[in-house]
Amino acid sequence: MEEEIGKKPLVLAYYVTGHGFGHATRVLEVVRNLILAGHEVHVVTGAPEYIFTSEIKSPKLFIRKVLLDCGAVQADALTVDRRATLEKYVEMAVVPRASILATEVEWLKSVNVNLVVSDAVPIACRAAADAGIGAVCVTNFSWDFIYAEYVMEAGRDSHSIIWQIAEDYSHCDFLIRLPGYCPMPAFHDAVDVPLVVQRLHKSRAEVRKELGIKEDQKVLIYNFGGQPAGWKLQKEYLPPGWICLVCGASEGQDLPDNFMKLPKDVYTPDLIAASDCMLGKIGYGTVSEALAYKVPLIFVRRDYFNEEPFVRNMLEYFQCGVEIIRRDLLTGHWAPYIERAFTLRPCYDAGTNGGEVVARILEDTALGRGPTPSKLSGSRRLRDAIVLGYQLQRVSGKDIDVPEWYTIAQSKLSSRTPLPDKNSIQITSSAKEIEDFKILHGDHHGLSDTIGFLKSLVELHSLSNNGNNSKHQSRENLAAAAMFNWEEEIIVARAPGRLDVMGGIADYSGSLVLQMPIREACHVAIQRSRPDKQKLWKHAQARQHNKGQGSTPVLQIVSFGSELSNRAPTFDMDLSDFLEDGHPISYEKAHQYFVQDPSQKWAAYVAGTILVLMTELGVQFEDSISILVISGVPEGKGVSSSAAIEVATMSAVVASHGLDIAPRDLALLCQKVENHIVGAPCGVMDQMASACGEANKLLAMICQPAEVLGHVEIPSHIRFWGIDSGIRHSVGGADYGSVRIGTFMGRKMIKSMASERLNSSTSNHNTQKVEGTNNNGTDENGMDLLETEVALDYLCNLSPHRYEESYVHKLPEFLLGNDFMENYEHHDDSITIIDKKCRYAVRAPTRHPIYENFRVKAFKALLSAAPSDDQLSALGELMYQCHYSYSACGLGSDGTDKLVELVQEMQHSKSSKSYGGTLFGAKITGGGSGGTVCVIGRNLLRSTEQILQIQQKYKATTGFLPYVFEASSPGAGKFGYLKIRLRSRST
Repeated sequence: MEEEIGKKPLVLAYYVTGHGFGHATRVLEVVRNLILAGHEVHVVTGAPEYIFTSEIKSPKLFIRKVLLDCGAVQADALTVDRRATLEKYVEMAVVPRASILATEVEWLKSVNVNLVVSDAVPIACRAAADAGIGAVCVTNFSWDFIYAEYVMEAGRDSHSIIWQIAEDYSHCDFLIRLPGYCPMPAFHDAVDVPLVVQRLHKSRAEVRKELGIKEDQKVLIYNFGGQPAGWKLQKEYLPPGWICLVCGASEGQDLPDNFMKLPKDVYTPDLIAASDCMLGKIGYGTVSEALAYKVPLIFVRRDYFNEEPFVRNMLEYFQCGVEIIRRDLLTGHWAPYIERAFTLRPCYDAGTNGGEVVARILEDTALGRGPTPSKLSGSRRLRDAIVLGYQLQRVSGKDIDVPEWYTIAQSKLSSRTPLPDKNSIQITSSAKEIEDFKILHGDHHGLSDTIGFLKSLVELHSLSNNGNNSKHQSRENLAAAAMFNWEEEIIVARAPGRLDVMGGIADYSGSLVLQMPIREACHVAIQRSRPDKQKLWKHAQARQHNKGQGSTPVLQIVSFGSELSNRAPTFDMDLSDFLEDGHPISYEKAHQYFVQDPSQKWAAYVAGTILVLMTELGVQFEDSISILVISGVPEGKGVSSSAAIEVATMSAVVASHGLDIAPRDLALLCQKVENHIVGAPCGVMDQMASACGEANKLLAMICQPAEVLGHVEIPSHIRFWGIDSGIRHSVGGADYGSVRIGTFMGRKMIKSMASERLNSSTSNHNTQKVEGTNNNGTDENGMDLLETEVALDYLCNLSPHRYEESYVHKLPEFLLGNDFMENYEHHDDSITIIDKKCRYAVRAPTRHPIYENFRVKAFKALLSAAPSDDQLSALGELMYQCHYSYSACGLGSDGTDKLVELVQEMQHSKSSKSYGGTLFGAKITGGGSGGTVCVIGRNLLRSTEQILQIQQKYKATTGFLPYVFEASSPGAGKFGYLKIRLRSRST
């Protein structure tokens, strides 16, 4: 029977996603091999037919013009519109879902399809299952992973989109996984294959001869898939002697004589192989051809496309990539990047016959000889924590299957930024010298992460002497080694993240907060140089040369760990960019300066400190500045990674320029960086904890705006832990901002109600005086209260009983932004902007800080009470109440709720009670909507064992192994700064 089936041609339906031509071209190569094997292929696509028909002349190829997903909607050639993408997907695939499924099932049966193949259309997999046909996905990413980050922008209501996509994918028999793949947890079984690359039709010599290009002529191919609107290519963009082949130029576009317009239907792979380097965006098709034909790719990053870090790391690992800064691309500052790319020697030597291999696997699968399917529900494998936890936050503790080259990169990062031993944050060494460097000022305090950072500087110095001897040396290492004058002094500062024990989002309402600086910290090394002495990167040198202004002060920044997220590892700017007519530019202009290139907007946290010092204190920066940032504070965990960077940078800048700024004042300046330049509406507690905190103590602060009450000793019998939910948290996210707006709306409405009551009471009081009657209305004390509430600066100054007595029932649960503005004009918050069309929760966000302030005060008082089970139970209960209040505001998450639930199960278990209780409470922290959960318990080994059990239970439920924060360290003020210098070889 199998022999008879084998002789009969198979019928395959191949669905292609609507995201770009790259998917269609790789599908083309697989389809070509299937048709060569004698099979019939129906391609279901929205791509132009000529992509397939120009390459495949066969009656066995059928094109069905149907588009069942939208891919990622782009606002322009470089920018993905996250909200528009989800809205378009809902319109295309969610609303008409029932109709789509019915149509596809009927069609699949009508053409007698043997196997459905998807790249990577989710609903095609479900349609195959409904039709009783096997399905296979062929891809390097899946849309559940890509859309996971978009959900953070669009809000939790969009979670159902991710779940549905995952469930659709789960109907696949297995995944054929292409190189440069992302984590794809919705699939259970995967088969890895070589690169799928389009074959060449002509040799390099033939192509060049047809185009009239000499063999020794240097050629750049511009393969961009669309150009920014209104942008013109200029002759001076290219180095002398180079010519550029332009793909996708518009018909009416005029090009300089060193640029050559190519026909729209030109066969791109031949041209790439005939070129010396390529300029374009990162995508699977472009990267696979660059690697296969060993043509260096000069790439510019796209924002918000999660596939990119994985493909980019593969490209750079094989020495085939050079990143160009977006502003240099748009201003035509191409030459230094082209010259650098020309020196690369790509070393990819793995297979490029993926099209043939994939076709063979598909054939075997259709004949019943494929891998054994494992039918598990996608929703069983894909929990909330996995979906949102994978968002470019690949740090130690994540249990995912990644390529060898990515594991190597991850190991390199870990070795460069070692975390302290988990059992102790200090070592006994008090040496004043670290190998090649001598400490001229300050003390490393025995902190092992600081010692590790100093050792990383030694390695960078060694690299600067030896050059790029390692074939796979990271770009950030090379950039950092090249920017320092290693014979000159370097300043080092350190600032920790923080664990929000109590207070959280009530900080912007003036609450008392209790914050613990954690062990994980950010280190910054900074060096000042005269402009004519600074070691500039080549593109910065070229930029200054082009300006013809001689040497001017330049800021250069390297941020380690960029390979683990989709951001550029380097940033540079002329410090004069911060000036306009001799005065500092506005914060709004600075914000726009950084957000124009999303891959470099991270630099606002670092460079923003300089503008704030210029604006607030009138500091003038006449020297060039080199800054290296290495942070051990995990991003997106709700432990203030951004505040640690700001405080460490500001501390280093202040120390290097001889300024004297108290830690409290420094924290307030850092808050301005985050609020006005970064654009995140955070309160000040994060920066205060990072700057003013002390090891193993809770910083007690009233946020009105930042009054430090002191440091509360953590009793010896109590311990705090933080457990990461794996769900990315951001204070710049929509949920945090809308809750803050709702809170300020509530305050404005309470003040207005108090004013109306006061005016009414005053009028009645005066009338009663004239008439000589008794005042049965509001007495003097009541009027004093109303006067206080009319002038309410901070919502936390309103007591819970006054709120319940006078205001709670008069506040709406929700209110449309437009309705609020019509009645109140403004919510009196300079950090956030009301969206007139948005519906805001008001009552719960208003209630939260009023009660939270009361809870924090009670918590602080209880910490000094006599040790007892009642004390611990009461502390834990206050934390639970805080957690549920966050959820009422809309700032909860499935992952953090699960962790709190696990703590409660552990607390009330029989085994725990037999020990007299060990864990007593837990709460979501910081800005909420994911991030870290803070847990309180007895300071016993048993408690730590239970935390580890919770860690494993959470992994068993979600597939994600949480990171545990379990130690403290000093804030930046206590640490001070180090001044180091390379030791003289003569000594």
